[in-house]
Amino acid sequence: MMLFVVTFLAAWSAAVLPSSRGVQTVASVDLARYAGNWFEIARFPNRFQQRCAGEVQASYAVRTDGRVDVINRCAGEDGRVIEARGVARIVDTRTYAKLKVRFAPALLSWLPIAWGDYWVVGLADDYSWAVVGSPDRKYLWILARTTALAGEPYARALASARDNGFAVERLVATRQKVGPAPTARR
Repeated sequence: MMLFVVTFLAAWSAAVLPSSRGVQTVASVDLARYAGNWFEIARFPNRFQQRCAGEVQASYAVRTDGRVDVINRCAGEDGRVIEARGVARIVDTRTYAKLKVRFAPALLSWLPIAWGDYWVVGLADDYSWAVVGSPDRKYLWILARTTALAGEPYARALASARDNGFAVERLVATRQKVGPAPTARR
């Protein structure tokens, strides 16, 4: 009887509690539609964005070799634009929802630690918002095509993160100015 109870509880928690399951990506991503500019709406705090005070934007461009060029920009406390350029490679060619991103120099691309997980775990049908996270649930971003996301679309984005076991209470809203995205100063 005790074995039955333990087995039942284990099966129930795996079925009911999202954090006990692995992170699930969306069924598919059309990279051509996903390409372009995205504004960060909210994120989990992380060490590599500590200098970003706001106006965070990501731009994606599909390359002819199947990889994706990535440019992340944000405004620092002094208003200067901080830019990071990277490349993403497709990990799951069935769904295109699992990628690995590298911002380290190409010389270090052979190191597994140079690549970070980029999993699309939520995506609007019209590609107006996306939720990106990591399978260990340490990283999470809510992105949108506009500088703001509210109401039902934001609730759906949050639900896709929550349903995947992400602690959405850790999200920090990103300050965005209304108007054109920041551009790199040379």
